[in-house]
Amino acid sequence: MAAEAPAGRALSVPRLVAAAREELGAEAGRRRWPAARALQLAGEVLAVAAGLKPALLYDCGAAGPAELRRYLARLREAGLAPRRLHLLGAQGSVLLLQPGLARRRLAAVLRARPAPFMDVSAGRRGPAVCGPAEAEAIRGHLAALLAHLGAAEAAGSGPVSSSEVVPAGWNLCTIVGVLLGYPAAYAFAVEEAAENCLALTPLRVFTVQASCPRIKDGLRVQIYSFSIPESLCAELKEVLDAWCDELKEAFSMQSDFVDLCISSEVVSLPAVAL
Repeated sequence: MAAEAPAGRALSVPRLVAAAREELGAEAGRRRWPAARALQLAGEVLAVAAGLKPALLYDCGAAGPAELRRYLARLREAGLAPRRLHLLGAQGSVLLLQPGLARRRLAAVLRARPAPFMDVSAGRRGPAVCGPAEAEAIRGHLAALLAHLGAAEAAGSGPVSSSEVVPAGWNLCTIVGVLLGYPAAYAFAVEEAAENCLALTPLRVFTVQASCPRIKDGLRVQIYSFSIPESLCAELKEVLDAWCDELKEAFSMQSDFVDLCISSEVVSLPAVAL
């Protein structure tokens, strides 16, 4: 096994591309990973390791936890992710977490008043902040996940741990939104199978990018992309402002990324998949 490079050292582009191509297999519809996509994924992993976001959702192909564990081992050999990471499986999805940051994020959302959940159920005329009953049900699911992650971290060993959660009755869209660090997460009735009231609704789409010269000069990595219904932005202004301040503080405490850019635009789509 190759020696691990010191933290902060420039990373080898060929090694990062080879790690994705050799351990994660082909992306859907492609023979192999394009180099640009492999570097983006490495940058997203680095963003989690650097504390810029609690988690990333892996949705590129058929690789599962075993393949991702091997991929992360290759990244560690290249010096990319010195912190401990955790792979969380849930209903066929896999999230890569920084355990401590993810648990702090869950705990913060549990304390938040009002709860940062947006009800976009299909039967509604338009989106609204969740009422007390809906918010309390979601908090119960988040509390169960927080307990699961605490137990998994205590039982895990090595640089990458893993666990599987069975989200019985949970709205996985909401849970994933919280884990990904979004300032507010969408919620809807589970029996509606992701149908929602967002069609043709003006949405403010927030995008966060930064440069990562440690991987490659000129490489821009998308760290966040999420939307908030424009009609709720004023009501959620304090939540959004606090989220921006926390992100800027986290950015100031790391050295892997530079030139942070937080932008937004309003879009309306004929259909919105959650």
